[in-house]
Amino acid sequence: MRIGFIGLGSQGGPMARRIIDAGYETTLWARRHSSLLPYVETPAKVVGTLAELGAASDLVCICVVDDAGVREVITGENGVLQGMSDGGVIAIHSTVHPDTCRDLSTEAARHGVSIIDAPVSGGGPGAAAGTLLVMVGGETEVVERCRPVFDTYADPVVHLGGLGSGEVAKLLNNLLFTANLATAASTLRLGESLGVDPARLGEVITHGTSNSFALGRVVSAGGTLDRIAAHAGELLRKDVGLVAGLAEAAGTEAGIVLDAADATLAMMDHTRPNSVRTAPAQES
Repeated sequence: MRIGFIGLGSQGGPMARRIIDAGYETTLWARRHSSLLPYVETPAKVVGTLAELGAASDLVCICVVDDAGVREVITGENGVLQGMSDGGVIAIHSTVHPDTCRDLSTEAARHGVSIIDAPVSGGGPGAAAGTLLVMVGGETEVVERCRPVFDTYADPVVHLGGLGSGEVAKLLNNLLFTANLATAASTLRLGESLGVDPARLGEVITHGTSNSFALGRVVSAGGTLDRIAAHAGELLRKDVGLVAGLAEAAGTEAGIVLDAADATLAMMDHTRPNSVRTAPAQES
């Protein structure tokens, strides 16, 4: 299988490296020349347009930031679909709205190309270690064809069902993570008000039954959400907003997890436009 990779950032870069190191014929494209420099001494090929990358690939992996970016690289002028041959596959690793994947699948089908959604969790360190979680939605035959490639940077790879189901799972994962940030930060704040040092309390809880990934992030950031807000606040607001929209469209109640996630966003000064929740001043 010939692989094309788009999105050589902090997470996509290590994913592409694992594919290259596994011996797959790999083609890269990037807007910035600097993003390609780490691959100069590898067997990977570099092309000047997305259409060229599509023509050189049986599977194109996309790891860009948002829905607009995904649409642009796939269907834009000289986009991937302009070059891909019948039978090709596009894997969307980005965290986007499931309807984006479904809309693009309709367009891709006109070119004989399949789309699967395959968002990931675990960050750059997980990609480098080959331990990313990949949540996949799409036709079983197509997913299984791509699984050996995903296995180069992921463990586990979970097929959740039809197209879009991987994105729904990733958004729910991010919703719960966001909610856990508020409960973790508030617990450390409460402990401090009761005379327990937040750092020592964090040390205790991270070894106890209430430990969580979110708690670990808050503890490592000094007990506040400031650092997390600076580098992830906008993305978390986007993802929580997408889940809220999905729940509303489905006519279902999101429940307490959305309330807690909105509390986190308010604490980080990244309140969703449709949320009226506010946080106490001392939590920001």
